[in-house]
Amino acid sequence: MGAKDKDDKDKEPLRVGSAVRRRRRALDLTLAAVAARSGLSVPFLSQIENQRARPSMRSLQRVADALETTAGQLIAASDSARTVDVVRAGADPGLEARVRSLVRGQHQLRALEFTGEQDAGREFQHRNDELMYVADGAAEVEAEGRAYRLERGDTLFLSGGVRHRWRATAPGTRILVVAVAGHVDATGELRR
Repeated sequence: MGAKDKDDKDKEPLRVGSAVRRRRRALDLTLAAVAARSGLSVPFLSQIENQRARPSMRSLQRVADALETTAGQLIAASDSARTVDVVRAGADPGLEARVRSLVRGQHQLRALEFTGEQDAGREFQHRNDELMYVADGAAEVEAEGRAYRLERGDTLFLSGGVRHRWRATAPGTRILVVAVAGHVDATGELRR
């Protein structure tokens, strides 16, 4: 992360409002119910959800307890409230060699970039939908008993639950994998 990007992120107020609202709705609770559980007022809770008030850690913990979660999980989920976030090339060392996350934080969308050779023997099966895009090079994907050869610019969509494996078949291959995150149920609700 560049110095300017880091400074901008540090100056940005904690945005837990969207995470609080999503969690409250997932539990099918009203603001009044959360107020009763937390001991905080409905207007204050409304201001938190609408980003007009920044709760103290003590207040956030009270909200989290009322929502049957933790303050840490609400903070982690708060990144998804960001509407714009740039991930600079080379700024992230990656999850492991040759794999780089393209989206920071815990969002409903997961995007990874794979470079170089990958283990063709490993089989994947994800609960949610996935899209593979070959940015450079070529790959072969085995899914549901069929082999698919993908070249630069090709995409492959896999429905949730489809067993598949893939491998790069050309030097310098870069594949983008975009998927609905594993922590999101089919209904779009965040799991704890």
